[in-house]
Amino acid sequence: MPEPAGPLGILMLDTRFPRIVGDIGNPASVDFPVIYRRLEGIGPADAVTATPDRTRIEAALAANARSLVDAGAVGISTSCGFLALFQRELSALSAVPVATSALLLLAEARGRRAGVLTASAANLTPRHFQVVGADPGTPVEGLPPDGAFAGTFLRNGTTLDRKAVEAETVAAGRALLARCPDLDLLVLECTNLPPYKAALRAALGIEVRDVLDLLAGFHAAIIARRSPSGSAAS
Repeated sequence: MPEPAGPLGILMLDTRFPRIVGDIGNPASVDFPVIYRRLEGIGPADAVTATPDRTRIEAALAANARSLVDAGAVGISTSCGFLALFQRELSALSAVPVATSALLLLAEARGRRAGVLTASAANLTPRHFQVVGADPGTPVEGLPPDGAFAGTFLRNGTTLDRKAVEAETVAAGRALLARCPDLDLLVLECTNLPPYKAALRAALGIEVRDVLDLLAGFHAAIIARRSPSGSAAS
């Protein structure tokens, strides 16, 4: 019988908000095994910023990445798309492959007209795109900084108004498409947005991809390479 697929390790921000199905912090969101490690003291405000404390965050990422590998993780990701800023550093120190952010999907979508829906347009910089090989001029729309989404996910609230967040998400998607009507792909930077992907697809009529799509392919590729019969093993 084939060996069971090893788990992906997810480096989680230190949060208290609800993790519904579709959120990367809910293991029911994926159909492969996952293990989690919390980045103690590193919360949403530390990650969703244009100017993170790189020394402190890198130290937390490094320590917890090693812990995940020791626990059997075959690959590593994170619970925040803004941690794309640390893709290179984390890859350099990790003993297993790393995919930090859904923004990595942009490099896979070359030749398409892609836009990004983000937790914070004010904090998503060209550098976030450059480090993952994406166009820094990619059009971006953010969720409202004073809305239901921000109250829960950026300010680390304890409750979630799912209907309000879905409405804000769809409105942001429509605003982006109104500005850039030629878009044929929407990438969700934020790992808390996948629960609203179906509503976005229905409202916008274009393809929507998120961190769950990224990690499904990432995990499958890792398992294929590790398999004795995997084509990437050569």
